[in-house]
Amino acid sequence: MQNTPFDTPDVTLITPTATVATPTHGGRAKCLQRLVRLNLPVPQTVALSFSTVHQIATGVLPDVDGILQRFKDGCLLCVRPSSEDPDWGGPGAVLNIGMNDARFVELSDRIGADAAAQIYKRFVQTYAIHVARLDPDIFDDIADDGQIGLGQSLRAYEDEAEEGFPQSPARQLAEVLRSMARAWEGTTARLLRQAKGAPMDAGLGLVVQEMALGLGQGECGSGVLQLVNSRTGENQITGRYLSQSQGREALDGGTRALFLERDPRGPSLEELAPEAFAELNAHAALMRQRLREEMQIEFTIENGELHILDGVRAKRSPQAAVRISVALAEDGIIPRHEALLRVDPHALTELLHRQVADDADRDVLGAGIAASPGAATGRIVFTAADAQASAARGEACILVRRETAPEDIRGMHAASAILTERGGMTSHAAVIGRGMGLPCIVGAARMKFHVQRKKLISEDGRSLSEGDIITIDGTSGQILAGAPKMVEAAQDDVFRTLMSWADAERDIGVRANADTPADAQTARNFDAQGIGLCRTEHMFFEEDRLTPMREMIFANSAQDRKATLALILPMQRADFTELFRIMQGQPVCIRLFDPPLHEFLPHDRAGLRDMAEALDMPVSEVTRRVESMGEYNPMLGMRGVRLGVTVPEIYDMQARAIFEATLDASRDGAPVVPEIMIPLVSAKREVEIVRTRIDAVAAAVRNERGKDFTYRLGVMAETPRACLRAEEIAQHAHFLSFGTNDLTQMTYGLSRDDAGRFMSDYVKLGVFNEDPFHVLDTDGVGELVKLGVQRGRAGREGITMSVCGEHGGNPESIAFCRAVGVDYVSCSPFRVPIARLSAAQLAIRDKMESGKY
Repeated sequence: MQNTPFDTPDVTLITPTATVATPTHGGRAKCLQRLVRLNLPVPQTVALSFSTVHQIATGVLPDVDGILQRFKDGCLLCVRPSSEDPDWGGPGAVLNIGMNDARFVELSDRIGADAAAQIYKRFVQTYAIHVARLDPDIFDDIADDGQIGLGQSLRAYEDEAEEGFPQSPARQLAEVLRSMARAWEGTTARLLRQAKGAPMDAGLGLVVQEMALGLGQGECGSGVLQLVNSRTGENQITGRYLSQSQGREALDGGTRALFLERDPRGPSLEELAPEAFAELNAHAALMRQRLREEMQIEFTIENGELHILDGVRAKRSPQAAVRISVALAEDGIIPRHEALLRVDPHALTELLHRQVADDADRDVLGAGIAASPGAATGRIVFTAADAQASAARGEACILVRRETAPEDIRGMHAASAILTERGGMTSHAAVIGRGMGLPCIVGAARMKFHVQRKKLISEDGRSLSEGDIITIDGTSGQILAGAPKMVEAAQDDVFRTLMSWADAERDIGVRANADTPADAQTARNFDAQGIGLCRTEHMFFEEDRLTPMREMIFANSAQDRKATLALILPMQRADFTELFRIMQGQPVCIRLFDPPLHEFLPHDRAGLRDMAEALDMPVSEVTRRVESMGEYNPMLGMRGVRLGVTVPEIYDMQARAIFEATLDASRDGAPVVPEIMIPLVSAKREVEIVRTRIDAVAAAVRNERGKDFTYRLGVMAETPRACLRAEEIAQHAHFLSFGTNDLTQMTYGLSRDDAGRFMSDYVKLGVFNEDPFHVLDTDGVGELVKLGVQRGRAGREGITMSVCGEHGGNPESIAFCRAVGVDYVSCSPFRVPIARLSAAQLAIRDKMESGKY
C-alpha cells in the first residue's frame, strides 16, 4: 500500500531550502542539509520524516518509485537512520540498494568484474540478514569475494528464502525501508532507547542517499576523519582510510587501513591522494567554523573524487568535551556561555577522579549503590586496623565492612576505596567517601559479607578472601575482580578556564563540606567559597583524643567533665586554627558536636577490656555503664543540641577552641569570622540556651586575650519542626542551614543507612522517581525547605540561607535551591566543580529566557 506523495515535508529531497528539521527528520538529515548549504560534495539525498517512517512500520509505504526517480538511472543507494539524538541508536545502514544482475553487468564493464561482484555479494548478504531476516550461518562457508563467492551467496539466499534474490530496485528499497522502520518500533529497540534516555515515542527518520561506491578503478575507498582527539580533545587529525572499501569499514580494516596524514608508522591518505586529503581537511575546517562544532566526517573517494556522505558530532570523553568547548569559545566560534552549556556537570566527575578505562575488561563480582565516584584497586581488608597496617606497608587496600561507623574513620583514610553491604547515598561511608574523594560503593546487599570469617562472596558465588585484589568502580557501582586498566584524573588549565567562566556567570554561592585540614585544602584547590559544614565529631576519634573523650562520657560531675575536656581543648584549637589558615579569611561554618555519645564507646569484649584498663575501672562496671547508655533509636535520641543543653561542657569547650583559634589564625593572616552551627534544633528555646552559654564563652575569651572578634551563630535546620518554626528560630540566629540528609530521613521516616536494601525496587516500580537521598525530593522535603526559607526571612531580615546536605552537589537539586532563594549550597569538596558549573548553567538559561543573551 502506497499513499505518501513525494516532495512534501514528509518525503523531500534535501536542498538548501527544503523543510527539514531535527525534531521531525532527525539529526542526520538536518546535518546533511547544512552540508548541502555549505556547497560540500554531498551525494543526492532524500529525507523521510518521523511520521513517514511510523506509517511505514504500520504498512503504509511512501511513493517508492517517486523516490527512485530523484536519482540517476542505474545508481546504487544506501539508507541510513536519522534519530533526533544519535546516542539513541537505531538500525544499521544498508548499502548498495539497487544492485541486481543487470547492474552487475553494467558495473563489471565500468569498474571490473571482481569489484562489482564484491559489491553485489555484500548487498545480498546484508539484505538476507537484516531485511529478509535469514540465518547468518548460511554464509559462513563463503570466503571468496569474487564472482564465485557471489554465485554461492545468491544460491544460499535462494535455498533459504525459497525464492530468487529480488531484482527490482523498487522492491529492494521498499523492503529495506519497512525492515528499518519495524526494527525501530520493536519492543527490544524501544527498551534500549529508553535505557539511553530517549522518550518512549521517540521518532526515527530515514535518509536515502546515492552511493559513492568506494570500489573500482583509480583511487577508491572510504574513511572517517575528525580534527580532534576524542579522548583528550587536543587538535589532532584522527581517523582511518581504507582503499577499496565502503561505509565505515576503514575503522575495522586492521593493518590494511591507512593513516590520514603522514605517519612514520605506515602509509597515509595524504601520500596516496594528496589533493583529496587537502580538500577533506578544508571541508572539515569549514564544518567546524560554520556548524560550530567538532565533527566527524564520513567520506568516500571514487576514482580520485571526494564525496562527503555524512557528518556527526565527534565523540568525546568528558576531558575532551571541556577542551573542545573552551577551544571553540576561545576561537570565537561560540560565546563563552554556550561553551558552559555544552559541558555536562555530571561528566566532570570523570575529570576529578581516576576511572576504569572504557575499553578495559570488566569481570563483575557484584554491584551496589555508586556512592562516591572514581575507581581504585587494592587488596581486601575487613577492619580499619588492617587498612592502617596495609597503608603502613605501602600497599593499596579496599576496606570492606557491613557498614562503617565513626570509629572506622582512620581506616577509611588509609584505604583506597570503601565497600559496604548496607547503606545508601547519605550513609556514613557514602558521605565520608565523597568528602575524602574515595571511591565508595554501599548497599551491595546481593553479595555476602562474612566479616568475621574474612570472606566476601560474589553475586555469582565466587569466594574472595582477605588479600585478594579487587577494584571498586564508584562511578558505575560495580565491584570488579583484579586490576583493570585505569584512566587518570585530568585537571588542567583548560578545566580551570572553564570553571572561571562558570564563576563569572553563577549567582548562588558554593561552599564545601570539610571535616579535616586535608578536606579544607581540597576545597580550597577547587575554589570553594568557604566551608559550609565542618563536622567536628570526626576530630574526636583520633587515638590521643578517644580516651579523654571516654573519660568525659563516664564522668560523674560537670567539674570532672570539664577536666577531661580540657585535655581535648588544645587539640580542637589546633584543628580549627589550621582550618582557618587554609581558608585564608573565607567563611568556615563549624557544626557543634552532633552524634550520640555511645558511638565513642566500644561494644566488643576486647574494646571494653581496653577501656576498663585505661579508665582504671572493673570491666563489669564499664560494661554496665555502656549498656545503660544504649538507645532504641539513637539517631532520634540524645544527640545534637540535646547534648548541648544537657551536657553543656562539650559545647563550651568547642566554643572556646573556636574563639581561641580565631584569634590565633587572625594574628597571622586575614581576620577570621567563624560561623558556629547548632545541630538538630527543633525549638527556639534550645537556641536561646546554647547561645547564652556561647556568648559567655566569647566574653571570657575576649577578656583573657584582651582582643575582640566577631562570630556568627546559626542553626542547622534538619528537623521538620525547625522548618515549620523557622520564623521564631531565625530571630536568634544569623543563618539557617538546611541539613537535607537528616531532613529527608525524618520527613520520610526512612533510615538513610537501610534504604539501600529496597530503594532500587522503589524507583523501578515508580514509588519514588529518584532516590530522595540522591536527588532532593522537591515535593515533600523541598516544601519544608521552601517554607523554612520564607518563614526564616520573615523572622529576620537579611538572614543567610543555605543547604549543606549532600544534595548541595546535585545539579537537579541546586536548581530547586536557587529557585527558592537559598544563598549558597555546600557539598563534598570533589563535588564543588560540579555545583559551580550547574549553578552557572542555571543562571545562563534564565538570562537566555529573559533575552539577556
